[in-house]
Amino acid sequence: MIENQILELVDKTLSGIGKFKGLYNREFLYLENPKDPAHGDLSTNIAFRIAKSLKSAPNDIAKEIATAVRDNLNSSGLRDSIDNIEEVNGFINFHLSAKCLREILDEIYSGKEKFGSSQTGKGKDVQIEFVSANPTGTLSVAHARQAAFGDSLANILSANGYGVTREYYINDEGVQITILGQSIYARYRQELGDNYEFPENGYKGEYIKEMAEEFRKEHGDKYKAETPGDLKVFSTWGCDYLLNEIKKELLDFGVKFDVWFSQKALGASGKIEEALEFLKKKGLLYEAEGALWFKSTQFGDDKDRVLKKSDGAYTYVTPDIAYHKDKFERGFTKVIDVLGPDHHGYINRIKAAVQALGYPADAVAIIIIQLATLYKNGQPVKMSTRAGEYITLREVLDEVGRDAARFFFLMRKANAHLDFDLELAKKQAPENPVYYVQYAHARICSILAQAKAPAAKTSKTDMDLLKAPEELSLLKELRQFPLAVRLSAQELEPYRIILYLQSLAASFHKFYEANKVISDDARLTGARLFLVDCVRQVLANGLSLLGVSCPVKM
Repeated sequence: MIENQILELVDKTLSGIGKFKGLYNREFLYLENPKDPAHGDLSTNIAFRIAKSLKSAPNDIAKEIATAVRDNLNSSGLRDSIDNIEEVNGFINFHLSAKCLREILDEIYSGKEKFGSSQTGKGKDVQIEFVSANPTGTLSVAHARQAAFGDSLANILSANGYGVTREYYINDEGVQITILGQSIYARYRQELGDNYEFPENGYKGEYIKEMAEEFRKEHGDKYKAETPGDLKVFSTWGCDYLLNEIKKELLDFGVKFDVWFSQKALGASGKIEEALEFLKKKGLLYEAEGALWFKSTQFGDDKDRVLKKSDGAYTYVTPDIAYHKDKFERGFTKVIDVLGPDHHGYINRIKAAVQALGYPADAVAIIIIQLATLYKNGQPVKMSTRAGEYITLREVLDEVGRDAARFFFLMRKANAHLDFDLELAKKQAPENPVYYVQYAHARICSILAQAKAPAAKTSKTDMDLLKAPEELSLLKELRQFPLAVRLSAQELEPYRIILYLQSLAASFHKFYEANKVISDDARLTGARLFLVDCVRQVLANGLSLLGVSCPVKM
């Protein structure tokens, strides 16, 4: 690829200049796409990286490097691939030739569905834990956004060569599960005609009534007499029932987990006690005020954390420490926790725990997904879990479908609040972002069907004919896809793929409006059919990473 050739050219140039030796290594040297197209097609910021050591202005260093690179251009064999090399505000920018831009089509044609993939993560196993909603209700919009994010990120990491495991942590014991059982039991007694008081802190959604009715159909009045043991039956039954519902919803959303990890099983395994013993042997636990504390401040936390309360009960962070110990013992190079906005305080304590367990802080990445607000007819939809008034993932799927739901949930960075317009998501119009991208794919499929001629490159395909401004713009967009996939994995952010697809679709629509793909000029028609088929392939590859379909008709 041209990127690798340019990096080799710059590396060779730098190594030939004495004063730059020892100031950088090959990992420091990388290329990116300039934000302003006027600044070329590829750029490196190496001058900024070595400026401090040389105590010189980055732009002065950039000028020196750019001059030397230009001098070495002829001997590098890249003269036909690079039109210009310039320094701008400390950056060294490369303007690629039309000939070089057209070469991306051969890469797409040979790579097909693998185009854009890389092996940057080969040999590294990553675990992504996401959603992990308590099985006390069906999935909410907040969980849906986490599901779309986690699954798409897993796809992107896989495309970069990482071994990826998708994992769901089931909170199947504790206070909330007990309350769930009490809530179902109260509705069950009411189903039997009893004037039974509903718990004040119970789950009030209609789904609890439906579950109680289902339980009554299965068991009749067998559990009418209230006993502590019977209440546990309702908790276990309710947890299992809702977990099955969650699994169905996620499958319909296109999300399939490799591992369902039970907190109850973790507790029964003795691994929590093993984790505490491990920390104790390292001198990282102490007793105070009748409780057992973890010295998390030694690892950057803002305060030490209680692991066992004075009554002997574990705090919620204790099984989390054991869970992360288990993750790393399974051989993962990196673990990624995708959490909701109410978990900001979780970051420091888990990073501290990971270090205390003997792993580097960056071995765990904790990504906080901000909330999403649904809008319907211009008004925000209210959400309240306990009152049962929240909009569920199932309702969103029924309203807008899987494709629009997944695409819209990814239309902002993870750390930004998301406004989801349900009416816009249903529109069959260009202002609907997912429709706009999918329509580009469908339009190309229609062109290819209309042509009744192969879009594949043949000996007669003359790519030199692709020189119109809109064609060159498309070629530049196409060649940015592999970088977008790589950076999306590096930044752990699927949003970059959304931006890329919108930009590629816009570039294609602009090309289509300005140029006839099928014309009386057979040679030009052949070249343009090859071009648009490559655009179709890249759109399909990008949408696939997001778990969104590629319709051939719309």
